[in-house]
Amino acid sequence: MEKETEKPVILRQKDTFFKSTNGRLKLRELLDADGKFEKAELIFYDRPNVKGPKLSHFVRTELTDSDGIKAALTAALTVVGQVKKVRTLVMLGQTRIHIDEVEGLGDFMELEVCLRDDQSLEDGDKIAKDIMAQLGIASDSLVSGAYMDALLSA
Repeated sequence: MEKETEKPVILRQKDTFFKSTNGRLKLRELLDADGKFEKAELIFYDRPNVKGPKLSHFVRTELTDSDGIKAALTAALTVVGQVKKVRTLVMLGQTRIHIDEVEGLGDFMELEVCLRDDQSLEDGDKIAKDIMAQLGIASDSLVSGAYMDALLSA
């Protein structure tokens, strides 16, 4: 791969999903190696459930009181479910490579190309496809939807 990579980072994540009228709303708790709480963020994102590269719009905010936010959201909204995973994050240029071990589902890889303002969707698609080719990932191995969807349908 021609672009410089950074050292991998291991992230232990517990995502609680809440029913949302559009997109997805989740409370992400980041855990240490012993499974104890480190920090949290509230994330809203919206992306199509299609195979292959897709544009994702998101809003993310860090939280100081995750227990309070979780209690308020649980009281106000329906909890859809939880996704627990260990994510190995590798940065390759402007692309976040997520290697995920998802509890109850197995192992997955996700490429998240962070587009610059001067880049088009086609640019991002080309970057993702180039990385897929370098890693030997066939397009027929792509999945649609989110981990939460797969857990709910299992």
